[in-house]
Amino acid sequence: MAHGHDVLHMMEGNSYETKEALVKAIVEHFGPDERFHTCSADGMDAAQLVDMLERKGKFMPASAGFTVDSSKICNH
Repeated sequence: MAHGHDVLHMMEGNSYETKEALVKAIVEHFGPDERFHTCSADGMDAAQLVDMLERKGKFMPASAGFTVDSSKICNH
């Protein structure tokens, strides 16, 4: 099970036009069966993780969609 931080770090330096594009990139990087956990939730698939990260304000606008807000990646 991968941590949500791994996805946020994967996003650094990249932007995504849609949430669906990010979900696709996560599945390609981690595999279709990977499940994710964070400090507050576990057992999420890629789409559930993206929804949760969006609710927690981890993304910021980019020229072509959005990217990760690196200042909001906790390092614990």
